[in-house]
Amino acid sequence: MLGFNYVDLAAVLFFLVAWLGYYAAVELTHAGETSLNTLMNDYRFRWMEQLVDRENRIVDTTIMSALMNGTAFFASTSLIAIGGVLALLRSSDALLPVFADFPFGRETTALMWEIKVIGLAVIFVYAFFKFAWSYRLFNYMAIVVGAVPVLRHDNREEALRIARQAAEMNVVAGKHFNRGQRAFFFSLAYLGWFLSPYLFILSTAGVLYVMWRRQFVSGARAAVMRNDDRPSRD
Repeated sequence: MLGFNYVDLAAVLFFLVAWLGYYAAVELTHAGETSLNTLMNDYRFRWMEQLVDRENRIVDTTIMSALMNGTAFFASTSLIAIGGVLALLRSSDALLPVFADFPFGRETTALMWEIKVIGLAVIFVYAFFKFAWSYRLFNYMAIVVGAVPVLRHDNREEALRIARQAAEMNVVAGKHFNRGQRAFFFSLAYLGWFLSPYLFILSTAGVLYVMWRRQFVSGARAAVMRNDDRPSRD
């Protein structure tokens, strides 16, 4: 079918199942509640609750600026990657023999090459939309933070309510940022397909393991969980 064999189809299916399965495990299941991303969400709420007690909020605006700059960097990188991938479509005649000479490489038709390249472009387009929306949400969060009133003896509940709204916006922005980064990681696995469907399967499994390890058994997660002292949202 279009030059692809059953191993190619199995590799693509494994790739999609790995991506969607990881998404479901981290964001939709009870196990995901112990992931590093979810644990950090508690600190997003703690940050906003601490902000209420600070009259001088320069440190908070500095952190928000860093978050937006990082997100903007990845969004720009996604556009550059899209441009690079589209350039590959015009270089098939020169690149096909090169990839065929690699270890594990095999003969690939121009149509197969174009389908693979378009698939990679779709991944980077998805990543761009996630990063761009995350950047916009961090902007919205900054506006909500600006609406948090200076603390007085009679407005603490109002200030906490608005601060928690900012934290919720922060959590959503972080979630979309994580999805964009996830697309970047899986795009690295996808590159294996240009050489061999078997390498595609191995690279997907490798990326899946690395991401799982960072979320559930990494040193960063251990630092957050040290002494089992998770911060409270209350």
